Amino acid sequence: MEALFYNADDGYLEAIVRGYRGSILNNTAYINLTQCETLDDVKLQLGASDYGSILQNEPHMSTSMLAQKCTDKMVQEFEYIRAHAVAPLQQFLDYMTYAYMIDNVILLITGTLHERDTHVLLDRCHPLGVFDSMPALCVATNVAELYNSVLVETPLAPYFMDCLSAEDLDEMNIEIIRNTLYKAYLEDFYHFTQSFGGPTAEIMAELLQFEADRRSLNITINSFGTELSKDDRAKLFPNIGRLYPEGNLKLAKSDDIEQVKATCDVFLEYRQFFDNTAAGSSKTLEDRFFDYEVHLNKKSFQQQFHYALFYSFLKLKEQEIRNIVWIAECISQGQKERINNYIPIF
Repeated sequence: MEALFYNADDGYLEAIVRGYRGSILNNTAYINLTQCETLDDVKLQLGASDYGSILQNEPHMSTSMLAQKCTDKMVQEFEYIRAHAVAPLQQFLDYMTYAYMIDNVILLITGTLHERDTHVLLDRCHPLGVFDSMPALCVATNVAELYNSVLVETPLAPYFMDCLSAEDLDEMNIEIIRNTLYKAYLEDFYHFTQSFGGPTAEIMAELLQFEADRRSLNITINSFGTELSKDDRAKLFPNIGRLYPEGNLKLAKSDDIEQVKATCDVFLEYRQFFDNTAAGSSKTLEDRFFDYEVHLNKKSFQQQFHYALFYSFLKLKEQEIRNIVWIAECISQGQKERINNYIPIF
C-alpha cells in the first residue's frame, strides 16, 4: 500500500535525494584529489563537482574554510528537502536533526561551565542542530538557568526531563550526559521509525541498531582506565541493537579490549572490526565503523518508497565531507603518505 500512495507526498523529494546521491564524489574523483599538491589544486579538482559553485569565489583556501563551505552545501540541500516535506516525513527529518541539537546543547553547557561567552559558541554550533530558540539559551548565566531553558525551549526537553536533573550538569558528568541523551534519542527515534512498518522500518532498524552498537562499543573501550563503574557504564548502553541484551551485558563486565573482541566475535558483521589479520588491518577501529556505516547507507538506495534514504543521504554526505577535509589536511600539513586513509563511498 505504501507504494500506491507514497509518491503523492514524497515521490518528488525521493527523486531529488536520488539526484543528490548521484553527485557524491566517486573513487576516480578521490584519486584525482590525492594527486593535488596544494589546496588551490583541490579547489580546481572540486570545480567540476557540485562544490565548484560554492568555492569559485574564494580567493584563499584553507581546510577550515573548505569544511565550512562543504557543510553549508550539505545543509542547504537538507533544508530544501525539509522545506518541501509534509508529515510524517517532516517529523522524520526533524528527528534526524536532534542528534546535532544534542551536540550543540552540550557545547553550550560546556561553555557555560567554563564561563565562556555563549554568543561566541553559537558560531561553532552545527547548523543542522540550530533551532529557533537557541539564542535564548545564551541569556543563561549559569548551568541551572541553561537547564531550565533547554527544558522549555528545545525539542530535546523529553530527553532531559526523563534522564537528567540540573544537579547532573557539571564538568565531571558532561560526557555521561551526552551519552545519556544519545541513548534516549536513539531509542525514541528507533521506536518512531518502527511505527511506519515496511521498508522504512526494516532499513532504519538496521541503521539505528548499528549506531546503537557502535556507541556501546565506544563507551566500553573509552571507559577502560577511568572512574566510570561497570554499573554506570551499562546504564549508558542503548536498549536496542544487535548487541542488546546479551552482548551489552558482556560489554558491561568487560575489563579489556580482548573481552570486547570476544563479545563481537559472535556477530559476523562485527567480527571484522577487531580482525587485524584482514586486508586493511592498518585501519583504526573508527575507520572500520565508518566503512561499515557507508556499506549500510549505500544499501538504502537499493529499495524505493521509504524514508531511510533521506537518513542515508545525510550520513553519506557527512562521510564525503570528512574525506575531503582529511585529504586537504594531509596536503596542507605535508602528510602525503597518509592521504589515502579516507573512506571511499562509490
